[in-house]
Order: sequence, then C-alpha cells, then structure tokens
Amino acid sequence: MMLLPAGTRVHLAVGITDMRKGLDGLAMMVQGILEQDPYSGHLFAFRGRKANLVKILYWDGNGLCLFAKRLDQSGFTWPRTGEVGGSIVLTSAQLSMLIEGIDWRVPKQVWRPAKAG
Repeated sequence: MMLLPAGTRVHLAVGITDMRKGLDGLAMMVQGILEQDPYSGHLFAFRGRKANLVKILYWDGNGLCLFAKRLDQSGFTWPRTGEVGGSIVLTSAQLSMLIEGIDWRVPKQVWRPAKAG
C-alpha cells in the first residue's frame, strides 16, 4: 500500500483524458474542469481512451510531479458515469490496487505475466 501524507486525497478524473497532455495541460484540467487546486498536495489521476495508461499529477511542495504507468495487458478500472468533468475520491489503498491493475471496487489481481520478454 502507498503511504500518503495525512489529509492527502486521491481524485480520479471521470471520463477520458487526452494522454498527450503533460504537466501544464493536466494542471489546467485540474483547475478548469475538475475545479480543484493542482497545487493543493492532492493526487489527480487521469486515464486515456485505451485504458492501459494512467497519469497522476502531484504537487510535492516544491514542484509538480507527473507519474505514469502503462499496463501491457488489460486496462485500468475506471468509474463509468454520465458526468463529464467530475472526479471521485479514492483511498490510498484503492489507488495502490488501481496502479497494480486490480479492480479497486472488487479486489483481485487481473493479470500476471507468465515470463519476461
């Protein structure tokens, strides 16, 4: 499980995000669409159309950090909702499961590689 500072929230951006966006583009989305402060110290997670790439934006107090992970098989579990531009809040345990490719709503490992290469 990831250890986050007390009071840190994990916001999962609902919907599909253009994964060509970098630090500045995602920070503008947090501010404009999610109506949150990208410099709050909270984590903001985004997923692309193919569902195999997730990007997480985080302000560490000194600068913006961008973490990315791509799954080789399957995809990241994301909430389905008609709402555009919203976000839902996850716990750090749910975020850890999400990053591992596990369905954080019903925890079980989805896929494990048989061999390298």
